[in-house]
Amino acid sequence: MGATMPESTSFGDRLREIRKRRGLTQRALADAAGVSVSTIRVLEQGEHSAPRMETARRLAVALGVPTMRLVSQPRAQSADTDTTDLWEPVRRALLAPTAADAPQEPPTVTGVGAAVDAITPLFSGDRFADLSAALPALLRDAAALGQEGRATRTRLLQLTGWVLTQTRQFDAASAALTTALDNATDQLDGAATVNTLCWLRLRQGRLSDARELAVRWADDIEPRMSRAAPAELATWGWMLLRVSAATIRDACPDEAEKAIRLAHAAAVALGREYSPEGDFLRRFGPVTVKLKRVENAAVAGKPDHVLRLAGRVRTDGMRPTSNNRNRHLLDVADAHARMRDYTEAVRLLTGINASSPEWLPQQRYARDILGRIVVRRRTLTPDIRALADAVRLPM
Repeated sequence: MGATMPESTSFGDRLREIRKRRGLTQRALADAAGVSVSTIRVLEQGEHSAPRMETARRLAVALGVPTMRLVSQPRAQSADTDTTDLWEPVRRALLAPTAADAPQEPPTVTGVGAAVDAITPLFSGDRFADLSAALPALLRDAAALGQEGRATRTRLLQLTGWVLTQTRQFDAASAALTTALDNATDQLDGAATVNTLCWLRLRQGRLSDARELAVRWADDIEPRMSRAAPAELATWGWMLLRVSAATIRDACPDEAEKAIRLAHAAAVALGREYSPEGDFLRRFGPVTVKLKRVENAAVAGKPDHVLRLAGRVRTDGMRPTSNNRNRHLLDVADAHARMRDYTEAVRLLTGINASSPEWLPQQRYARDILGRIVVRRRTLTPDIRALADAVRLPM
């Protein structure tokens, strides 16, 4: 590639420079990447600071460079105003846990632990509105616990960081997860936090950071397969899945495949879906790896491969609100939409909305899928109009 371009150059400058070094015209690059010539032209002229990550990845693949070679300053799409307002009390509780309105009676480890157990189904059920109301007081109680409440406090911060990542409250999520990592009771507990922290970095578009973090922890916790405990296999497997997710998005398919093969080996050694200590966030096994293979195919823009792999996955035994299940169904819906089977895509999106009405509006992916369907349809069915309202698609 020659000398590295200065970090101050824009996305358009980097795109034009690499395209020219590859000897490609705008038309040739557009054809190779599966985008329009006008998209290349607009980007190179600087009319948009940067494209969506999906477009950047396609361009990177066509140019034969990592995605982050083009996107030196990743963009994280923030949440809408209503969502941000919903989580404001939680953000305040994280940043100022010893507020003046703290309870007069000191909380106990037993009481806070029982409250965390009671609230956990709200996390697994994507009950965002209920969580935004319940979490502030509980976070303050947990912060007031002494050293003996460390494990309970860490668990609550892990869950809180996860739901804040889910709803694109990225700064608050980072604060919660960093504190959870600092308070981890052992290496596996720390890895459980890092698992979500890697996902946060992926959602922020910080692919290199996510990869480096996951690789470091995967190396540190790699078990001896012949004598590894199930929790060790599950934790190591998730680190490898995060490596795979980061590298497939960074247009490094060989590295992504190597990581997911190792995750598959861990899943085979487990022989089943396993949740360490019943933790729904750490559930791992053969089905989880299959779901992530489908996701990688979707990220790589191979809808036919997505549908072929999805045909081997059974999701009927998974909870309707399972995020892994719902993300998988979005990948399948996206593949159907790309194959112009809009009826099936809408059916899948409608099903997700019925089971997880608070989760779906947080997924920009769902909005993108439906947006493509709307553009290509002459008339909109009642189901499509209902979905457009649900995912807040601009009309």
